[in-house]
Amino acid sequence: MRLGAGLLLAAIRGFANSWARANAHAAAPCSGLFCCLHMTNEAIPKLTAFDDAALDKAFAALEDEARSDASALDVEAFRLKWVGRKQGLLNEVSDRWLKAAPGAAKKSVGQRFKVLKELVETLIENASGAGPSDAALKAEAIDITLPGTRRLIGAEHPITRTMNEIVAVFAALGYSVGVGPEVETDYYNFECMNFPPGHPARDTQDTLVVAGQERRPLRDRLLLRTHTSPVQMRTMEQQPPPVRIVIPGKVHRNDAADATHSPIFHQVEGLCVDRNITFSDLKGTLDHAMKALFGSAVKTRFFPSFFPFTEPSADVQISCIFCGGKGCRKCKQSGWIELLGCGMVDPAVFGFAAEKQPAYDAKQISGFAFGMGVERIAMMKYGISEIGQFFAGDMRFLGQFV
Repeated sequence: MRLGAGLLLAAIRGFANSWARANAHAAAPCSGLFCCLHMTNEAIPKLTAFDDAALDKAFAALEDEARSDASALDVEAFRLKWVGRKQGLLNEVSDRWLKAAPGAAKKSVGQRFKVLKELVETLIENASGAGPSDAALKAEAIDITLPGTRRLIGAEHPITRTMNEIVAVFAALGYSVGVGPEVETDYYNFECMNFPPGHPARDTQDTLVVAGQERRPLRDRLLLRTHTSPVQMRTMEQQPPPVRIVIPGKVHRNDAADATHSPIFHQVEGLCVDRNITFSDLKGTLDHAMKALFGSAVKTRFFPSFFPFTEPSADVQISCIFCGGKGCRKCKQSGWIELLGCGMVDPAVFGFAAEKQPAYDAKQISGFAFGMGVERIAMMKYGISEIGQFFAGDMRFLGQFV
C-alpha cells in the first residue's frame, strides 16, 4: 500500500509541475506582435493592435510568406493554401482581422487586405503561365540527335499484288478495267449468263441469298455474286462493241474450306467483243498473258470443257513452272497445271445484251471470255500451299511480302 501511494503522489506532482510551466509560458510577455504568429495552414491569430505600424508589420509578414510559398509550392498547392474556400489564409485574414477590426480601423485593414489579395492573385497567375519548371523540362528532355523510331513499311497484300499484275498484263493489250457490285440480282448473276432457273449448272455456283425476298420475282432477288461475269453484261448494256474489258473482284461460293478452296476468293475475268473475233485470238491472248505472268518458257494448251456462257469452251493448262514440264508432285507427274477457263461468248448471252443494246447481234459480232482465280495464281507464284493463309491476317506470313 505504501508503494502505491508513493507512485500516485509522484504522478500528481508531475502533473502540477507541467501545468505550472505551461501557465508560466503563457503569462510571459511576447517580444513582439508576431512572436507567436507562424504563417502555416493553422488559423491566423487575432490582432491586438490596429494602428498603422502594427498593420503594416502584420501584412508585410503575410506578403513575405506568400512570396515564399509561391516559389516553394506548386500552383495548386499554393492556390489551396491561400485562396481555398474553407481553409484559405485569405479567408482567415478576412474573418479574424477585417471583420473583427474596430470601425475606425476597417478602412486601413481593408486597403491592406486588398493589396495582399491582389499580390496572391498575381503570384497564382504568374505561376500558372510560367509553364513547367526547369527541373521538369530537364527530366523530359529528348536527345534529338538519337535515331527516331523506325516505322514499319507497308506493302501490298499478295492477293492485291497478284491481281494488279494480272490487270497490268491485259491493260498493256488495250483492255480497260471494269467494276461492279458484289451484291447482284439473280438475273445478272445467272439468267443473263445462260443459267436458266432450275438448270443443274447453278448447283456448281451455290451462293448466299439475301433473306426475305420470297415475294420478289426470281430474277430480282439479291445474292452474293459467284463470279465477276455480271459486270460483262452490265458493260455490254451500256457500251456498244467493240469492247475489251478485264474485271477483277471478290466473289462468293458455297465451297467447303480446304487447302485450295475458300468460300470467299477473287477472280479476274476478261471479255473481248468485236467483229471477226475467233478462237485463235483467244488462244494468242491467253498464251501471251501466261508468258507475261510466269515467264517466256511457259507453254499453254487447251482442253474442251463446258461453261453455260461460252460455246465452245475450254480449260487452259500451262506447263509446270516447278519442274519445267518434266513431271513432279505439284503437277501430279503430268507436267501440266490447269489454271483457268475460257471460251467464245455464247450467242444466247449476246441475245440478253441486245435487249438494251441492239448492236450485239450474234450474226454480226463475236467475242471471247476468260476467267482465272487470283489465289490460285498467287499460290503458284509465291509457293504457298494453304489458301487460308491469305485471309488469316498473320503478320508473320504477310511480312514476307514487304
